[in-house]
Amino acid sequence: MSTTAVGDKSGTVRVLALLTIIAGVVYIILGAVTWGAVSSNLAAEKITVSDDASAFQGQLVDTPWEAWVQADIINTHALKASGGKTYAELPQDDPTRSTVMTASFLRASLFTSVVAFGVGLLVVGTGIVLVLIGWALRAIGGKKVVVETTPGVTEAAPAPAA
Repeated sequence: MSTTAVGDKSGTVRVLALLTIIAGVVYIILGAVTWGAVSSNLAAEKITVSDDASAFQGQLVDTPWEAWVQADIINTHALKASGGKTYAELPQDDPTRSTVMTASFLRASLFTSVVAFGVGLLVVGTGIVLVLIGWALRAIGGKKVVVETTPGVTEAAPAPAA
């Protein structure tokens, strides 16, 4: 039996791995910038969590969990003001309809920020996965594949194990 080295360090795999790592780093940066932009813009609105909210009372709304809690308490206040009715359930001439409508818009805006925070976090997570995949590909791309053969027998080289 003899041993043959096949597929010395693959430059293509290592280059693709490096590009994957770079893409991952870019994703991490973009996700973090998105999170920061949403947080600073939300903070610029100077919304504080209501004192009767379930958590974060009196804190500036600049995180997704504070935005969620504030949206929840806004709904509680709106339902209390309307006697438990939503905007769609109130008659058009009901004077509390505009209050409930404004509450609905505020809640929608806060929930939009929660989604934006989630997108930023998703992009960071995707970036981390890309960096890990790139790192693994670079490690694999630097390995030699060794094939043991029997003299006189021709075989195709097996694919490297993952």
